[in-house]
Amino acid sequence: MSQHSKRELVQRLQPRYLKADRKEKTKILDEFVAVTGLHRKAAIRRLRQQNQPKRERRGRQKIYTGSVVSALTQIWRICGGICGKRLQPILADMVTSLERHQELALDQETKRLVLAVSPATIDRLLQPFKTSQQRGQSTTKPGGLLKHQIPVRTFADWDDTQAGFVEIDLVAHCGESTAGQFLCSFTATDVATGWTECFSLRHRSQIAVTEALDQLRQRLPFPLLGIDSDNDSVFINDLILNDCQMHKITFTRCRPYKKNDQCFVEQKNWSIVRHTIGYQRFESQAAHQLLGDIYAELHLYTNLFQPTFKLVSKKRTGAKVYKKYETPKTPLQRVLDMKLLSPENSDLWQATYRDTNPAQCRRNIDEKVKQLVRLGK
Repeated sequence: MSQHSKRELVQRLQPRYLKADRKEKTKILDEFVAVTGLHRKAAIRRLRQQNQPKRERRGRQKIYTGSVVSALTQIWRICGGICGKRLQPILADMVTSLERHQELALDQETKRLVLAVSPATIDRLLQPFKTSQQRGQSTTKPGGLLKHQIPVRTFADWDDTQAGFVEIDLVAHCGESTAGQFLCSFTATDVATGWTECFSLRHRSQIAVTEALDQLRQRLPFPLLGIDSDNDSVFINDLILNDCQMHKITFTRCRPYKKNDQCFVEQKNWSIVRHTIGYQRFESQAAHQLLGDIYAELHLYTNLFQPTFKLVSKKRTGAKVYKKYETPKTPLQRVLDMKLLSPENSDLWQATYRDTNPAQCRRNIDEKVKQLVRLGK
Protein backbone atom coordinates (compact mmCIF):
# COMPACT_ATOMS: atom_id res chain seq x y z
CA MET A 1 0.00 0.00 0.00
CA SER A 2 1.36 3.43 -0.93
CA GLN A 3 1.89 6.21 1.60
CA HIS A 4 -0.85 8.26 -0.05
CA SER A 5 -3.33 5.38 0.39
CA LYS A 6 -2.29 4.98 4.02
CA ARG A 7 -2.93 8.68 4.67
CA GLU A 8 -6.40 8.44 3.07
CA LEU A 9 -7.24 5.39 5.20
CA VAL A 10 -6.08 7.18 8.34
CA GLN A 11 -8.29 10.18 7.52
CA ARG A 12 -11.32 7.87 7.19
CA LEU A 13 -10.67 5.76 10.31
CA GLN A 14 -9.35 8.41 12.67
CA PRO A 15 -12.71 10.07 13.59
CA ARG A 16 -14.21 6.66 14.47
CA TYR A 17 -11.08 5.60 16.34
CA LEU A 18 -10.96 8.72 18.53
CA LYS A 19 -14.66 8.38 19.53
CA ALA A 20 -14.72 4.58 19.99
CA ASP A 21 -14.46 2.71 23.28
CA ARG A 22 -11.67 0.28 24.12
CA LYS A 23 -13.09 -2.79 22.36
CA GLU A 24 -14.04 -0.85 19.23
CA LYS A 25 -10.59 0.75 19.07
CA THR A 26 -9.03 -2.74 19.22
CA LYS A 27 -11.11 -3.91 16.26
CA ILE A 28 -10.30 -0.79 14.19
CA LEU A 29 -6.65 -1.12 15.03
CA ASP A 30 -6.56 -4.83 14.06
CA GLU A 31 -8.07 -4.02 10.67
CA PHE A 32 -5.72 -1.08 10.09
CA VAL A 33 -2.63 -3.17 10.94
CA ALA A 34 -3.80 -6.03 8.71
CA VAL A 35 -4.38 -3.73 5.72
CA THR A 36 -1.31 -1.46 6.03
CA GLY A 37 1.24 -3.89 7.48
CA LEU A 38 2.39 -1.29 10.02
CA HIS A 39 3.65 -2.16 13.48
CA ARG A 40 0.88 -1.88 16.05
CA LYS A 41 2.55 1.00 17.91
CA ALA A 42 3.15 2.87 14.64
CA ALA A 43 -0.49 2.37 13.73
CA ILE A 44 -1.62 3.79 17.08
CA ARG A 45 0.57 6.89 16.56
CA ARG A 46 -0.88 7.37 13.06
CA LEU A 47 -4.48 7.18 14.25
CA ARG A 48 -3.88 9.41 17.26
CA GLN A 49 -1.62 12.14 15.88
CA GLN A 50 -2.42 12.54 12.20
CA ASN A 51 -4.10 15.93 12.53
CA GLN A 52 -2.45 17.11 15.72
CA PRO A 53 -0.02 20.04 15.47
CA LYS A 54 3.68 19.21 15.71
CA ARG A 55 5.29 19.52 19.07
CA GLU A 56 7.63 22.42 19.62
CA ARG A 57 11.33 21.66 19.35
CA ARG A 58 12.79 20.71 22.69
CA GLY A 59 15.81 22.44 24.17
CA ARG A 60 17.07 25.98 23.70
CA GLN A 61 15.85 27.94 20.71
CA LYS A 62 18.39 29.05 18.12
CA ILE A 63 19.71 32.55 18.75
CA TYR A 64 22.27 33.08 16.01
CA THR A 65 20.43 32.76 12.72
CA GLY A 66 19.86 34.71 9.53
CA SER A 67 21.46 38.14 9.58
CA VAL A 68 23.73 37.25 12.51
CA VAL A 69 25.31 34.32 10.65
CA SER A 70 25.57 36.42 7.48
CA ALA A 71 27.35 39.22 9.34
CA LEU A 72 29.72 36.78 11.07
CA THR A 73 30.50 35.10 7.77
CA GLN A 74 31.26 38.44 6.12
CA ILE A 75 33.59 39.53 8.96
CA TRP A 76 35.23 36.09 9.07
CA ARG A 77 36.00 36.17 5.34
CA ILE A 78 37.40 39.70 5.59
CA CYS A 79 39.66 38.51 8.44
CA GLY A 80 41.02 35.70 6.31
CA GLY A 81 39.08 32.79 7.78
CA ILE A 82 40.76 32.83 11.20
CA CYS A 83 39.50 30.65 14.06
CA GLY A 84 36.87 31.75 16.55
CA LYS A 85 39.34 32.22 19.41
CA ARG A 86 41.28 34.76 17.33
CA LEU A 87 38.24 36.40 15.78
CA GLN A 88 36.08 36.97 18.86
CA PRO A 89 38.43 39.40 20.71
CA ILE A 90 38.59 41.76 17.70
CA LEU A 91 34.93 41.58 16.68
CA ALA A 92 34.09 44.94 18.25
CA ASP A 93 37.01 46.70 16.56
CA MET A 94 36.27 45.03 13.21
CA VAL A 95 32.58 45.97 13.32
CA THR A 96 33.51 49.57 14.15
CA SER A 97 36.10 49.70 11.38
CA LEU A 98 33.81 48.17 8.77
CA GLU A 99 30.97 50.48 9.72
CA ARG A 100 33.33 53.47 9.51
CA HIS A 101 34.23 52.48 5.94
CA GLN A 102 30.57 51.67 5.10
CA GLU A 103 31.34 48.01 4.48
CA LEU A 104 28.86 46.76 7.09
CA ALA A 105 25.42 47.95 8.20
CA LEU A 106 23.83 46.17 11.17
CA ASP A 107 20.70 46.93 13.15
CA GLN A 108 21.08 47.21 16.92
CA GLU A 109 19.81 43.71 17.75
CA THR A 110 21.99 42.00 15.15
CA LYS A 111 25.02 43.99 16.29
CA ARG A 112 24.36 43.02 19.92
CA LEU A 113 24.19 39.33 19.02
CA VAL A 114 27.31 39.48 16.85
CA LEU A 115 29.32 41.03 19.67
CA ALA A 116 27.94 38.54 22.21
CA VAL A 117 28.82 35.36 20.30
CA SER A 118 31.42 33.07 21.91
CA PRO A 119 34.53 31.67 20.15
CA ALA A 120 33.14 28.11 20.21
CA THR A 121 29.85 29.24 18.69
CA ILE A 122 31.73 31.13 15.95
CA ASP A 123 33.58 27.96 14.99
CA ARG A 124 30.34 25.96 15.01
CA LEU A 125 28.42 28.45 12.87
CA LEU A 126 31.24 28.84 10.35
CA GLN A 127 32.19 25.16 10.09
CA PRO A 128 30.29 24.63 6.78
CA PHE A 129 32.38 27.34 5.11
CA LYS A 130 35.81 26.01 6.08
CA THR A 131 38.05 24.07 3.70
CA SER A 132 41.36 22.21 4.08
CA GLN A 133 44.60 22.83 2.18
CA GLN A 134 47.39 20.60 0.98
CA ARG A 135 51.07 20.59 1.95
CA GLY A 136 54.11 21.57 -0.08
CA GLN A 137 57.73 20.49 -0.44
CA SER A 138 60.83 21.52 1.47
CA THR A 139 63.79 23.06 -0.39
CA THR A 140 66.16 23.53 2.54
CA LYS A 141 69.77 22.73 1.59
CA PRO A 142 72.09 22.27 4.58
CA GLY A 143 74.87 24.82 4.92
CA GLY A 144 77.96 23.37 6.57
CA LEU A 145 80.21 26.44 6.45
CA LEU A 146 80.44 28.98 9.27
CA LYS A 147 78.21 26.98 11.63
CA HIS A 148 80.77 27.34 14.38
CA GLN A 149 80.51 31.15 14.08
CA ILE A 150 76.71 31.24 14.36
CA PRO A 151 75.35 30.12 17.76
CA VAL A 152 72.36 27.82 18.12
CA ARG A 153 69.14 29.17 19.60
CA THR A 154 66.14 26.95 20.41
CA PHE A 155 62.46 27.76 20.87
CA ALA A 156 62.96 27.67 24.66
CA ASP A 157 65.30 30.69 24.48
CA TRP A 158 62.58 33.09 23.28
CA ASP A 159 60.74 33.45 26.60
CA ASP A 160 61.87 36.95 27.59
CA THR A 161 63.06 38.39 24.30
CA GLN A 162 62.48 42.01 23.36
CA ALA A 163 60.97 43.35 20.17
CA GLY A 164 63.36 43.34 17.23
CA PHE A 165 64.47 39.71 17.36
CA VAL A 166 62.93 37.92 14.40
CA GLU A 167 62.85 34.44 12.93
CA ILE A 168 63.38 34.22 9.16
CA ASP A 169 62.67 31.48 6.64
CA LEU A 170 62.05 30.85 2.94
CA VAL A 171 58.92 29.37 1.35
CA ALA A 172 59.38 27.80 -2.09
CA HIS A 173 56.74 28.32 -4.77
CA CYS A 174 57.95 25.31 -6.74
CA GLY A 175 54.74 23.35 -7.19
CA GLU A 176 55.32 19.60 -7.32
CA SER A 177 58.96 19.79 -8.48
CA THR A 178 62.02 21.55 -7.08
CA ALA A 179 63.83 21.46 -10.44
CA GLY A 180 64.82 24.70 -12.14
CA GLN A 181 64.28 28.29 -11.01
CA PHE A 182 61.18 29.38 -9.15
CA LEU A 183 60.01 32.19 -6.89
CA CYS A 184 60.47 32.13 -3.12
CA SER A 185 58.90 34.06 -0.28
CA PHE A 186 61.07 35.48 2.49
CA THR A 187 59.15 35.44 5.77
CA ALA A 188 60.24 37.29 8.93
CA THR A 189 58.32 37.16 12.24
CA ASP A 190 59.12 39.20 15.33
CA VAL A 191 58.91 36.86 18.32
CA ALA A 192 57.80 39.40 20.92
CA THR A 193 55.06 41.21 18.97
CA GLY A 194 54.15 38.79 16.18
CA TRP A 195 54.85 41.49 13.57
CA THR A 196 55.32 39.65 10.26
CA GLU A 197 56.72 40.80 6.92
CA CYS A 198 56.96 38.87 3.65
CA PHE A 199 58.96 39.65 0.51
CA SER A 200 59.09 38.06 -2.93
CA LEU A 201 62.47 36.70 -4.08
CA ARG A 202 63.09 36.29 -7.81
CA HIS A 203 65.71 33.62 -7.16
CA ARG A 204 66.77 31.57 -4.17
CA SER A 205 70.15 33.20 -3.52
CA GLN A 206 72.27 34.83 -0.84
CA ILE A 207 72.07 38.23 -2.58
CA ALA A 208 68.26 38.08 -2.72
CA VAL A 209 68.11 37.27 1.01
CA THR A 210 70.45 40.17 1.82
CA GLU A 211 68.24 42.56 -0.15
CA ALA A 212 65.18 41.22 1.69
CA LEU A 213 66.90 41.92 5.02
CA ASP A 214 67.50 45.51 3.91
CA GLN A 215 63.80 45.88 3.06
CA LEU A 216 62.90 44.31 6.40
CA ARG A 217 64.92 46.91 8.31
CA GLN A 218 63.08 49.68 6.49
CA ARG A 219 59.60 48.24 6.93
CA LEU A 220 59.72 47.23 10.62
CA PRO A 221 58.31 49.92 12.96
CA PHE A 222 61.12 49.20 15.44
CA PRO A 223 64.87 48.49 15.05
CA LEU A 224 65.97 45.06 13.85
CA LEU A 225 68.16 43.65 16.64
CA GLY A 226 68.59 39.99 15.73
CA ILE A 227 67.68 37.28 13.26
CA ASP A 228 67.33 33.53 13.71
CA SER A 229 67.37 31.20 10.71
CA ASP A 230 67.45 27.50 9.93
CA ASN A 231 70.63 25.81 8.70
CA ASP A 232 69.95 26.44 5.01
CA SER A 233 73.02 27.45 3.01
CA VAL A 234 71.13 30.48 1.70
CA PHE A 235 71.36 31.88 5.26
CA ILE A 236 74.55 30.31 6.62
CA ASN A 237 77.13 32.12 4.50
CA ASP A 238 79.70 34.94 4.59
CA LEU A 239 77.44 37.49 2.90
CA ILE A 240 74.65 37.31 5.48
CA LEU A 241 77.08 37.03 8.39
CA ASN A 242 79.04 40.12 7.29
CA ASP A 243 75.84 42.07 6.69
CA CYS A 244 74.65 41.28 10.22
CA GLN A 245 78.02 42.25 11.71
CA MET A 246 78.02 45.53 9.78
CA HIS A 247 74.54 46.50 11.02
CA LYS A 248 75.18 45.10 14.54
CA ILE A 249 72.48 42.45 14.25
CA THR A 250 72.65 39.30 16.38
CA PHE A 251 72.66 36.22 14.14
CA THR A 252 71.62 32.81 15.53
CA ARG A 253 70.42 29.55 14.02
CA CYS A 254 68.21 26.64 15.08
CA ARG A 255 69.31 23.05 15.60
CA PRO A 256 69.49 20.92 12.45
CA TYR A 257 66.25 19.02 11.70
CA LYS A 258 64.44 20.67 14.63
CA LYS A 259 61.75 22.76 12.93
CA ASN A 260 60.05 23.51 16.23
CA ASP A 261 63.01 25.75 17.10
CA GLN A 262 61.53 28.08 14.47
CA CYS A 263 57.92 27.58 15.47
CA PHE A 264 57.00 31.27 15.19
CA VAL A 265 57.98 31.76 11.56
CA GLU A 266 56.95 28.24 10.54
CA GLN A 267 53.43 29.00 11.71
CA LYS A 268 53.38 32.19 9.60
CA ASN A 269 54.66 30.26 6.59
CA TRP A 270 51.33 28.46 6.58
CA SER A 271 48.86 30.98 8.01
CA ILE A 272 50.04 33.84 5.78
CA VAL A 273 52.04 32.57 2.80
CA ARG A 274 50.46 29.19 2.08
CA HIS A 275 46.99 30.23 3.18
CA THR A 276 47.12 33.21 0.79
CA ILE A 277 49.33 32.11 -2.10
CA GLY A 278 48.87 28.33 -2.04
CA TYR A 279 51.18 25.69 -3.52
CA GLN A 280 51.27 26.55 -7.22
CA ARG A 281 54.58 26.99 -9.11
CA PHE A 282 55.61 30.53 -10.12
CA GLU A 283 58.63 31.47 -12.22
CA SER A 284 58.06 34.63 -14.28
CA GLN A 285 59.06 38.23 -13.61
CA ALA A 286 55.39 39.23 -13.82
CA ALA A 287 54.55 36.73 -11.06
CA HIS A 288 57.45 38.09 -8.99
CA GLN A 289 56.10 41.64 -9.30
CA LEU A 290 52.55 40.57 -8.49
CA LEU A 291 53.70 38.54 -5.48
CA GLY A 292 55.50 41.63 -4.19
CA ASP A 293 52.30 43.68 -4.59
CA ILE A 294 50.36 41.07 -2.60
CA TYR A 295 52.88 41.23 0.23
CA ALA A 296 52.68 45.03 0.23
CA GLU A 297 48.95 44.69 0.89
CA LEU A 298 49.54 42.01 3.52
CA HIS A 299 51.97 44.35 5.30
CA LEU A 300 49.02 46.35 6.66
CA TYR A 301 46.34 43.66 6.56
CA THR A 302 48.34 41.17 8.63
CA ASN A 303 49.84 43.50 11.20
CA LEU A 304 46.82 45.76 11.73
CA PHE A 305 43.90 43.33 11.53
CA GLN A 306 45.14 39.78 12.23
CA PRO A 307 45.22 38.90 15.97
CA THR A 308 47.70 36.34 17.26
CA PHE A 309 48.10 34.27 20.42
CA LYS A 310 50.96 34.65 22.90
CA LEU A 311 51.76 31.89 25.37
CA VAL A 312 51.73 33.14 28.98
CA SER A 313 52.59 29.96 30.86
CA LYS A 314 52.92 26.21 30.40
CA LYS A 315 52.61 23.64 33.18
CA ARG A 316 53.02 19.88 32.94
CA THR A 317 51.04 17.63 35.27
CA GLY A 318 51.86 14.01 34.60
CA ALA A 319 51.21 13.37 30.92
CA LYS A 320 49.09 16.49 30.47
CA VAL A 321 50.39 19.93 29.52
CA TYR A 322 48.30 22.95 30.51
CA LYS A 323 48.91 26.08 28.45
CA LYS A 324 47.62 29.55 29.23
CA TYR A 325 47.41 32.22 26.52
CA GLU A 326 46.80 35.93 26.74
CA THR A 327 43.86 37.50 24.90
CA PRO A 328 44.65 37.55 21.17
CA LYS A 329 45.90 40.93 19.91
CA THR A 330 47.07 42.26 16.59
CA PRO A 331 50.82 42.94 16.18
CA LEU A 332 50.11 46.68 16.08
CA GLN A 333 48.24 46.48 19.40
CA ARG A 334 51.23 44.74 20.97
CA VAL A 335 53.64 47.32 19.57
CA LEU A 336 51.51 50.14 20.98
CA ASP A 337 51.05 48.40 24.36
CA MET A 338 54.82 47.86 24.67
CA LYS A 339 55.39 51.57 23.88
CA LEU A 340 58.02 50.79 21.26
CA LEU A 341 57.18 53.85 19.14
CA SER A 342 57.75 57.53 19.59
CA PRO A 343 54.60 59.64 20.15
CA GLU A 344 54.74 60.84 16.53
CA ASN A 345 55.09 57.35 15.10
CA SER A 346 52.42 56.04 17.45
CA ASP A 347 49.94 58.67 16.24
CA LEU A 348 50.91 57.91 12.64
CA TRP A 349 50.25 54.18 12.99
CA GLN A 350 46.94 54.76 14.78
CA ALA A 351 45.88 57.10 11.97
CA THR A 352 46.93 54.46 9.45
CA TYR A 353 44.76 51.93 11.26
CA ARG A 354 41.73 54.24 11.18
CA ASP A 355 42.21 55.09 7.49
CA THR A 356 42.79 51.52 6.29
CA ASN A 357 39.73 49.62 5.11
CA PRO A 358 40.25 45.91 5.94
CA ALA A 359 37.53 44.83 3.52
CA GLN A 360 39.18 46.72 0.65
CA CYS A 361 42.55 45.21 1.62
CA ARG A 362 41.01 41.74 1.49
CA ARG A 363 39.46 42.43 -1.92
CA ASN A 364 42.76 43.75 -3.27
CA ILE A 365 44.60 40.68 -2.02
CA ASP A 366 42.02 38.27 -3.43
CA GLU A 367 42.03 40.00 -6.82
CA LYS A 368 45.83 39.97 -7.05
CA VAL A 369 45.93 36.31 -5.99
CA LYS A 370 43.52 35.46 -8.83
CA GLN A 371 45.83 37.25 -11.27
CA LEU A 372 48.83 35.41 -9.81
CA VAL A 373 47.13 32.03 -10.19
CA ARG A 374 46.55 32.76 -13.88
CA LEU A 375 50.31 33.38 -14.26
CA GLY A 376 51.28 30.10 -12.56
CA LYS A 377 52.16 26.86 -14.29
